[in-house]
Amino acid sequence: QVHLKESGGGLVQAGDSLRLSCTASATYTMAWFRQAPGKERDFVAGISWSDSSSAYADSVKGRFAVSRDNAKNTVYLQMNSLKPEDTGVYYCGARVDSSVYFASILYRYWGQGTQVTVSS
Repeated sequence: QVHLKESGGGLVQAGDSLRLSCTASATYTMAWFRQAPGKERDFVAGISWSDSSSAYADSVKGRFAVSRDNAKNTVYLQMNSLKPEDTGVYYCGARVDSSVYFASILYRYWGQGTQVTVSS
């Protein structure tokens, strides 16, 4: 049984920063997705378990940074210069192989999500 647990969400103002964490029961390639009410779950950032190569959605490049600590099976998402459009539930997804994909359907395991709300 694979367990993923996100933490670190909250209510902040535009321009603020937050750091999300996702801890897994083992080492996986992991990605962050976010879902706004009534919208699809969109890719935000991902990081490979093998070489820590990463990928980002264009909307967050230069503001967000994904990193990992394999010893703790934990992935982090540092979010800076937050905007109201960053609001949503942030989910951590995991897959066994080393490639990062943008499509949520390619991630087999998911956490319960953590709410991020950015007020203007």
